[in-house]
Amino acid sequence: MADLQEDPYAAAVAAVGEPDAPVRPEPPAGVADPAADPLARARALLAAHPVADGHNGLALALRAAPWCDLELGETSLQTDVPRLRAGGVGAQFWSLEVEPGADPVSGTLEQFDLIRSLVAAYPEALRLALSADDMTGARNCGRVASLLGPVRGVAIAGSLGTLRAFHALGIRSLRPAGASWAEEGLTRFGQEAVRELNRLGVVVDLTGASAETARQTLAIAKAPVLMSAAMPPEVLGLLAANGGACQVDLRDATVREAADRVDRARTAAGPAHVALAGGYDTGARHVPPLHDAAGYPHLIAELLDRGWEEAEVAGLTWENTARVVRGAEFAARAAQCRRTPSRETLTSLDG
Repeated sequence: MADLQEDPYAAAVAAVGEPDAPVRPEPPAGVADPAADPLARARALLAAHPVADGHNGLALALRAAPWCDLELGETSLQTDVPRLRAGGVGAQFWSLEVEPGADPVSGTLEQFDLIRSLVAAYPEALRLALSADDMTGARNCGRVASLLGPVRGVAIAGSLGTLRAFHALGIRSLRPAGASWAEEGLTRFGQEAVRELNRLGVVVDLTGASAETARQTLAIAKAPVLMSAAMPPEVLGLLAANGGACQVDLRDATVREAADRVDRARTAAGPAHVALAGGYDTGARHVPPLHDAAGYPHLIAELLDRGWEEAEVAGLTWENTARVVRGAEFAARAAQCRRTPSRETLTSLDG
């Protein structure tokens, strides 16, 4: 929790997209009033510990709805500025998934350009974040910290030089799933790609990967990873040693079902290793009141009603994801002292 912070959401004082409000001292420990109803407590808690959402498909959704005003609100989408504000979202990983059939490299660059343009178009609501400090800085002035990624592993086209170029552009997360070097385990190039991702400080997101790929990645990774909470419990249990986090998605789940998923992930991975990834605007079904980015207070209210401690909720919403990003940065600094950029390619290692 930051030392000074504006309250960026609808139920608090100043909103994302509105002029900056004067900063005030952070509330004392126990930001939520225990006498309030769970939804009010949830909104108060999210004002201090907003959601760092691990996956949003808005960039691809905008291809079908290019003339949207996200500041006023857009009913054809699940994500816009008013709903990010109402949902207590303080940081967002914007997926750079490409359209089916599109060239993975040029398609990813087009998605990158779209999100960068989006952030520039709404400076009172969004702010580019390239680091954990950027995340905190954006949150503290009432903006949604915007992180670029994940990109798909196929987008680097078997070239670690392409990976470095993506990193230089600002991409901070990559999903190996679907790449030939990360199918049922890691090939030699896959292992080298993980090492180079760690050297650069790009977060490895194992969502969609096989359990064996996840195990092998965790065995060699020097930085915290992200993964789906749908991984087998024995894989989730490995996150404690790695320092990573599993992301619980809200697709096709009622509030109670989503809270059950969070509870199961906490049991398997531990409360310090659970995070959220709403999966909004990915084309997946979402159930009211979790049907758009404004739904997070309902999930948090349910968890509070189940007896979750506020510190655990703060970890779930913000701290655990921020720790992964910061851990990737620390690991990169250490790796760059002893490891030069890899010149290996998919062809040179895998044939």
